[in-house]
Amino acid sequence: MTSRKAPAATLALALAATLTSLSAPATAAPAAPTGAREASLVEPILIGHRGASGYRPEHTLAAYRLAIAQGADYIEPDLVSTKDGVLVARHENEISGTTDVADHPEFADRRTTKVIDGRPVTGWFTEDFTYRELRTLRAKERLPQVRPDNTAYDGQERIPTLDQVIKLARRAGVGIYPETKHPTYFDSIGLSLEEPLVAALEKRKWADADDPVIIQSFEVSNLRELDTMVDVPLAQLVDAAGGPADLPGTTYASMLTPAGLRTIATYADGVGANKFVVLPRGATTPTAVVADAHAAGLIVHVWTLRLENQFMDTRFTTGTDPNAPGDLAAEARAFLDAGVDGIFSDHPDVVAEVLDAR
Repeated sequence: MTSRKAPAATLALALAATLTSLSAPATAAPAAPTGAREASLVEPILIGHRGASGYRPEHTLAAYRLAIAQGADYIEPDLVSTKDGVLVARHENEISGTTDVADHPEFADRRTTKVIDGRPVTGWFTEDFTYRELRTLRAKERLPQVRPDNTAYDGQERIPTLDQVIKLARRAGVGIYPETKHPTYFDSIGLSLEEPLVAALEKRKWADADDPVIIQSFEVSNLRELDTMVDVPLAQLVDAAGGPADLPGTTYASMLTPAGLRTIATYADGVGANKFVVLPRGATTPTAVVADAHAAGLIVHVWTLRLENQFMDTRFTTGTDPNAPGDLAAEARAFLDAGVDGIFSDHPDVVAEVLDAR
């Protein structure tokens, strides 16, 4: 348990006040010199990435509860839809890797291949199940070879709904950081994610600018739509390669230029960045992304800090076993020194200790 955590509502108020007071200059900010520490815009927050997914199967209430106990300020539910329009927490709408659906003979004929964001995917999909059917499934560890200890919890948890996650967060005094997954695809099959998401927030009276909610997406069009529907902060996710599925020809690299960041600031309040666009592999000097984003009035949250060597730059690894723990604390300190305003982590306890010590 950590003593660091402030009420999530306080963090949301600080974010709203900071972003309201900032204006975007026309010039780019330079990269920070080696050894320099960039200032964050707000007190950095800790987001439990899919819960405490380093210790429990991801996107389960058990994972979210543990993340809260370990000091997370926000918990992150990735959102997909069931056939009957219920938003549930799964990293992908294809669920063979995170549930026991393959062990249910009654659903064998639901296995199929679909094209999701231009890529063929084979398996079982949430949109082919009613919520009542989905409740018969149980969650399992997505990375059993990497996190074998987590498999002890396989079969114990159901797939939670967004409303269940909201109620858990409200009781615990933390925020939620939902991500809409494949929103253009879901629009194309008549299961829009935006309206039920906003309705769920309004139902629990968590749809105002000072409420502890941040909505994120790798796509752009749905964030622009949400900007007209709800007052909570929005975050544009950007990866180290590729581009948003709804804007063919647009790259994330172009969105991270000073001009691209100023465009993001017209509809969003922050950037959720792949950590390697802030501190590239092999680099000790941050790129200009954080400084440029701050200059545009955007907060920057990086994803995802994980304990295992294989997910880190080599300067933070320990030994040669890819699944062995590296120096996650040192990695967290490096990103905080780069000026980020928040960190997504599978292992919130380690990052919480670093934040406590600052």
